[in-house]
Amino acid sequence: MKILFVGDVVGENGVNLLRKGLPELKKEYSCDICIVNGENSNESGTGMNSRDAQDIFACGADVITGGNHSMRRANMALYTENEFVLCPANLLYSEEGCGVATVDLGRHQIAVINLMGVAFIDNHRNPFFELDKILKNIDCKNIFVDFHAESTAEKQAFANYADGRVSAVIGTHTHVQTNDEKILPKGTAYITDAGAVCAENSVLGVQPQLAVEKQKYLKPVQFKVAEGPGYVDGVFVETDNQGKAVKIEKFRKFVKL
Repeated sequence: MKILFVGDVVGENGVNLLRKGLPELKKEYSCDICIVNGENSNESGTGMNSRDAQDIFACGADVITGGNHSMRRANMALYTENEFVLCPANLLYSEEGCGVATVDLGRHQIAVINLMGVAFIDNHRNPFFELDKILKNIDCKNIFVDFHAESTAEKQAFANYADGRVSAVIGTHTHVQTNDEKILPKGTAYITDAGAVCAENSVLGVQPQLAVEKQKYLKPVQFKVAEGPGYVDGVFVETDNQGKAVKIEKFRKFVKL
């Protein structure tokens, strides 16, 4: 199975980059399914509402995952009313099933799981135990996990814990694509962070001068999304007929607007 995953989409500018860049990526990789993290796709740069989700689906996504900002612009109805829009399953206030989607593609089936780390981020249910609970109810070989977390150590530990039980653990949240893509010993594809979809001239998708002001003076700053050309970051994962990863390849596609 050929899986295309795109990292955090930041703001309306990120959606525009996705709209222009994703069709070519899907064609290049001949993917069976496309998964996109949309938790920052709102025009404000944080959160996602129903309109934002519709825009990402229109760009070519089959499943949308989330993270710590999933509820910033929406309520639980966004996730209960569309089975292919996910929020982290281990959020204390998430409803059963909102972090897992099974996509039936005929000759292929894939379960997509969205989980969130707890180190240096919000304190929700332990994602290790949550994964155990979820896997008891999944009956397909291809299993993809978007693990939205701050700590690189937590991401690596979680991936090793899941190794051999899922097809891929792909990290999101930090918006900076890492250089450690690999297939773990028992057949799980892994990268610490898939990257983001945002303007090249930005700080994680935010206008640089605002990010500098916040870091320099440590005062509250209302961030604004940076605009202009940028990158569509993500990874391509291919699995065999047992759901084991046989290939992982990161991509970074520059898109002009």
